[in-house]
Amino acid sequence: MLKKAYFASPLFSEMEVMYNKYVVSEIKKTFSDLELYVPQDQEEINDKNAYADSIMIAKLDTDQLLSCDFMIAVLDGAAIDVGVATEIGVAYQAGIPIIGLYTDSRQQGATNQKKLDALQEIAESQFSYINLYTVGIVKTNGTIVNTIDELIKAITPYC
Repeated sequence: MLKKAYFASPLFSEMEVMYNKYVVSEIKKTFSDLELYVPQDQEEINDKNAYADSIMIAKLDTDQLLSCDFMIAVLDGAAIDVGVATEIGVAYQAGIPIIGLYTDSRQQGATNQKKLDALQEIAESQFSYINLYTVGIVKTNGTIVNTIDELIKAITPYC
Protein backbone atom coordinates (compact mmCIF):
# COMPACT_ATOMS: atom_id res chain seq x y z
CA MET A 1 0.00 0.00 0.00
CA LEU A 2 1.35 3.42 -0.99
CA LYS A 3 2.28 5.52 2.03
CA LYS A 4 2.14 9.28 2.18
CA ALA A 5 4.21 11.62 4.36
CA TYR A 6 4.14 15.35 5.01
CA PHE A 7 7.51 17.15 5.03
CA ALA A 8 7.33 20.17 7.36
CA SER A 9 10.30 22.52 7.24
CA PRO A 10 11.15 26.22 7.04
CA LEU A 11 11.10 27.23 3.37
CA PHE A 12 11.73 30.93 2.97
CA SER A 13 15.47 31.29 2.35
CA GLU A 14 17.57 29.81 -0.43
CA MET A 15 19.48 27.86 2.22
CA GLU A 16 16.28 26.34 3.61
CA VAL A 17 14.93 25.45 0.17
CA MET A 18 18.22 23.81 -0.83
CA TYR A 19 18.44 21.86 2.44
CA ASN A 20 14.87 20.66 2.06
CA LYS A 21 15.58 19.47 -1.48
CA TYR A 22 18.62 17.58 -0.20
CA VAL A 23 16.75 15.88 2.66
CA VAL A 24 13.83 14.99 0.38
CA SER A 25 16.21 13.52 -2.22
CA GLU A 26 17.86 11.38 0.47
CA ILE A 27 14.45 10.12 1.59
CA LYS A 28 13.41 9.34 -1.99
CA LYS A 29 16.63 7.35 -2.60
CA THR A 30 15.47 4.83 -0.03
CA PHE A 31 11.70 5.17 -0.30
CA SER A 32 11.05 5.77 -3.98
CA ASP A 33 7.39 4.71 -3.62
CA LEU A 34 6.70 7.09 -0.73
CA GLU A 35 4.36 9.91 -1.70
CA LEU A 36 5.94 12.94 -0.07
CA TYR A 37 4.05 16.22 0.22
CA VAL A 38 6.57 19.06 0.32
CA PRO A 39 4.90 22.45 0.84
CA GLN A 40 7.70 24.43 -0.85
CA ASP A 41 6.93 22.57 -4.09
CA GLN A 42 3.33 23.80 -4.13
CA GLU A 43 3.53 26.76 -6.49
CA GLU A 44 -0.19 27.40 -6.02
CA ILE A 45 0.52 28.78 -2.55
CA ASN A 46 4.29 29.25 -2.39
CA ASP A 47 5.12 31.27 -5.48
CA LYS A 48 6.06 34.44 -3.62
CA ASN A 49 5.61 36.52 -6.79
CA ALA A 50 1.97 35.47 -6.86
CA TYR A 51 -0.70 35.76 -4.19
CA ALA A 52 -2.13 33.20 -1.80
CA ASP A 53 -4.03 34.37 1.27
CA SER A 54 -3.76 32.81 4.70
CA ILE A 55 -6.89 30.68 4.30
CA MET A 56 -5.68 29.22 0.99
CA ILE A 57 -2.33 28.33 2.55
CA ALA A 58 -3.83 26.90 5.72
CA LYS A 59 -6.47 24.88 3.90
CA LEU A 60 -4.19 23.34 1.27
CA ASP A 61 -1.41 22.39 3.67
CA THR A 62 -3.75 21.18 6.42
CA ASP A 63 -5.79 19.05 4.02
CA GLN A 64 -2.56 17.49 2.75
CA LEU A 65 -1.24 16.92 6.27
CA LEU A 66 -4.45 15.25 7.40
CA SER A 67 -4.26 12.85 4.44
CA CYS A 68 -0.80 11.62 5.41
CA ASP A 69 0.25 8.47 7.24
CA PHE A 70 3.06 10.25 9.07
CA MET A 71 4.92 13.56 9.25
CA ILE A 72 8.59 14.51 9.03
CA ALA A 73 9.34 17.80 10.81
CA VAL A 74 12.65 19.68 10.57
CA LEU A 75 13.21 21.24 14.00
CA ASP A 76 16.47 23.06 13.22
CA GLY A 77 16.93 26.82 13.45
CA ALA A 78 17.31 29.46 16.14
CA ALA A 79 13.79 28.38 17.12
CA ILE A 80 11.44 25.83 15.64
CA ASP A 81 9.79 27.47 12.63
CA VAL A 82 6.34 28.78 13.58
CA GLY A 83 4.65 27.07 10.62
CA VAL A 84 6.37 23.77 11.41
CA ALA A 85 5.30 24.04 15.06
CA THR A 86 1.72 24.66 13.95
CA GLU A 87 1.82 21.67 11.62
CA ILE A 88 3.20 19.54 14.47
CA GLY A 89 0.21 20.57 16.58
CA VAL A 90 -2.22 19.63 13.81
CA ALA A 91 -0.53 16.24 13.33
CA TYR A 92 -0.52 15.58 17.06
CA GLN A 93 -4.21 16.40 17.42
CA ALA A 94 -5.04 14.14 14.45
CA GLY A 95 -2.98 11.25 15.85
CA ILE A 96 -0.52 11.35 12.94
CA PRO A 97 2.93 10.00 13.91
CA ILE A 98 5.73 12.59 13.80
CA ILE A 99 9.44 12.12 13.13
CA GLY A 100 11.42 15.19 14.16
CA LEU A 101 14.82 15.92 12.60
CA TYR A 102 17.03 18.02 14.88
CA THR A 103 20.63 18.18 13.64
CA ASP A 104 22.00 21.09 15.72
CA SER A 105 25.68 20.29 16.36
CA ARG A 106 25.57 22.04 19.74
CA GLN A 107 23.95 18.88 21.10
CA GLN A 108 27.41 17.29 21.08
CA GLY A 109 29.69 17.27 24.10
CA ALA A 110 27.10 16.40 26.73
CA THR A 111 29.80 14.71 28.82
CA ASN A 112 32.37 17.52 28.48
CA GLN A 113 32.80 18.80 32.03
CA LYS A 114 33.83 22.31 30.92
CA LYS A 115 30.61 22.60 28.93
CA LEU A 116 28.60 21.34 31.89
CA ASP A 117 30.35 23.74 34.28
CA ALA A 118 29.60 26.63 31.91
CA LEU A 119 25.88 26.03 32.51
CA GLN A 120 26.36 27.56 35.95
CA GLU A 121 27.36 30.91 34.40
CA ILE A 122 24.73 33.28 33.07
CA ALA A 123 24.52 33.21 29.26
CA GLU A 124 27.34 30.66 28.86
CA SER A 125 25.41 27.57 27.79
CA GLN A 126 27.32 25.72 25.11
CA PHE A 127 24.23 23.72 24.18
CA SER A 128 21.32 24.47 21.90
CA TYR A 129 17.82 25.12 23.19
CA ILE A 130 14.68 23.76 21.61
CA ASN A 131 11.15 24.43 22.82
CA LEU A 132 10.32 21.61 25.22
CA TYR A 133 6.57 21.83 24.73
CA THR A 134 6.92 21.18 21.00
CA VAL A 135 9.53 18.47 21.67
CA GLY A 136 7.09 16.81 24.06
CA ILE A 137 4.32 16.86 21.45
CA VAL A 138 6.64 15.24 18.88
CA LYS A 139 7.88 12.60 21.33
CA THR A 140 4.35 11.82 22.51
CA ASN A 141 3.37 10.96 18.94
CA GLY A 142 6.74 9.84 17.54
CA THR A 143 10.46 10.39 17.86
CA ILE A 144 13.30 12.84 17.27
CA VAL A 145 16.49 11.92 15.43
CA ASN A 146 19.61 13.96 14.76
CA THR A 147 20.95 12.73 11.42
CA ILE A 148 19.49 12.02 8.01
CA ASP A 149 20.66 8.40 8.32
CA GLU A 150 18.67 8.10 11.55
CA LEU A 151 15.72 9.77 9.82
CA ILE A 152 15.78 7.10 7.10
CA LYS A 153 15.79 4.38 9.79
CA ALA A 154 12.90 6.07 11.63
CA ILE A 155 10.82 6.24 8.42
CA THR A 156 11.26 2.51 7.69
CA PRO A 157 8.49 1.21 9.99
CA TYR A 158 5.97 3.53 8.32
CA CYS A 159 6.78 2.30 4.81
